[in-house]
Amino acid sequence: MYSISNRRYTGSKFKLLDWIEELILENCEGNSFFDVFAGTGVVSERMHIHYDKVIMNDFLYSNEIIYKAFFGNEQFDQNVIEQYKNKFQNMNPVKLKENYFSIHFGGKYYSENDAILIGKIREEIEKAGKDLSDREYCILLASLVYSMDKVANTVGHYDAYRKTNEMEDRFTYELINPEPPSDKFSIYRMDANELAKKVKADIAFIDPPYNSRQYSRFYHVLENVVQWKKPELEGTALKPQAENMSDYCRSNAPEVFADLITNIDVKYIVVTYNNTYHSKSSSSKNKITLEEITKILSSRGKTRVFEKKHQCFNAGKTEFDDHKEFVFITKAGVNDGE
Repeated sequence: MYSISNRRYTGSKFKLLDWIEELILENCEGNSFFDVFAGTGVVSERMHIHYDKVIMNDFLYSNEIIYKAFFGNEQFDQNVIEQYKNKFQNMNPVKLKENYFSIHFGGKYYSENDAILIGKIREEIEKAGKDLSDREYCILLASLVYSMDKVANTVGHYDAYRKTNEMEDRFTYELINPEPPSDKFSIYRMDANELAKKVKADIAFIDPPYNSRQYSRFYHVLENVVQWKKPELEGTALKPQAENMSDYCRSNAPEVFADLITNIDVKYIVVTYNNTYHSKSSSSKNKITLEEITKILSSRGKTRVFEKKHQCFNAGKTEFDDHKEFVFITKAGVNDGE
């Protein structure tokens, strides 16, 4: 079974979890935790044992489905889930017709047979939707996302696929391992700046995108499968028309970040940042500088900065000799002299 960390995801904080957890527990107090840009969800998964309430938010459809699958408050029938798993695992792609997914992605992001299976399973999940609870639907769909991600012919994102003449059939539908139903989690798919004006928590964990890489474009194949609108695709990477784009990946990112920090209703603000501002790669170059973040956070209260050497995401074109991860912790409303 897949755990929530079993994904390849740009900017994932999985390898930094021990450090982040230690810093938050030592420097912050409270009973509620707001994961503003939850991404893979690994930070919420690690931190939820310490809090009575956890708010998770991300603007990707695929991430929302994953959160609902792992952390939803609805009961689910494991026997029903297992029955569908067995059905999907026993499908023979040779006996199946071409479908939307195989026509577009077969022989590119996946082998022809794997793409046929993925498309067929997605159609079956949609067809079964009326007989499933919302949690069961999300578990089956999230399991498909994890199973796809494990065998995708990519470097870890879907901005491009590896050019190869021979692709092995590698796809196997396996299930995720969801948490028992709990009322602890509140799950949103909203613009972070808008949500920050509507919810309240003791601690906010903020790990926004900092460079020009739009996550909705990086993970367009997974977004396509989850939404299942079957859009027209264009370009070598077979992307749909652009949608769900983040201002944090644009030149006005400092202003957007400042608006978030000004309006978020929390006692402690925890922000992660990495020092790729001087990257040779334009797509890796941060839109917000270390100095800008420090100034913006300091306007809300006493801010401490912690740093750690950490190997960054690298698709083979970017080199960093001294890459560091930073964690800022701001106690809102408290000045340096207090």
